Amino acid sequence: MQVVVTVTSMDDSSLRVSDDDRERAIHALREHLIAGRLTLEEFSERAGAALEARVGAELERVQHDLPQPAAQPPGSRRKPARFTAALFSRVVRRGQLRLRGRSAAVSAFGDLDLDLREASIDQPNTVVTVVAIAGNADIYVPDGVSVNVTGLSVLGHRRDWGRDPGRSDAPAITVRVIGLAGTVDIWRVPRDLRGSSYLDIVHRLEGRETADNQRQLPG
Repeated sequence: MQVVVTVTSMDDSSLRVSDDDRERAIHALREHLIAGRLTLEEFSERAGAALEARVGAELERVQHDLPQPAAQPPGSRRKPARFTAALFSRVVRRGQLRLRGRSAAVSAFGDLDLDLREASIDQPNTVVTVVAIAGNADIYVPDGVSVNVTGLSVLGHRRDWGRDPGRSDAPAITVRVIGLAGTVDIWRVPRDLRGSSYLDIVHRLEGRETADNQRQLPG
């Protein structure tokens, strides 16, 4: 009597993924970000999905519309956003900005909203110098991006709101502050606040930080 044993192969997409698989996917997403295919917010959203992936199909989904590294064409050709200024006025700059290694933003006796959530970057580490002279500057970034805030503020303040991802694979933006009687606030905006007005983002992040501080107080 002949016994036939049939071996059923399992599709790789149904296999569980490892931490190394997730890290490789996030590294690939970062390369696409630097090439100009993803914005900072898109990278943040997809990297978060990659970290939560359990099987191959979920990990493939975050890169389904992106080319393989070997087929990568040149990066974005959009004109870089090197300088933004609000002088005795209110200026809002947002949209698909392209940041080079270094850029600057100035608010002198004015109000500046610099929204980097839809921006793309050319390098893993980007420096934005913010000068506030008797003015206000608000910088908005997605919460999956590392933001390092440095510099000096005299007769004003510089504040950092929201949660840093704390991941070495996350793209990093260094905000260098030079302030004189001015205010600079950096807002890490969670995905659930997409589409909200800037005023709503500010109020809700302030409320979350207040609630977090109250929870940390001894009972």
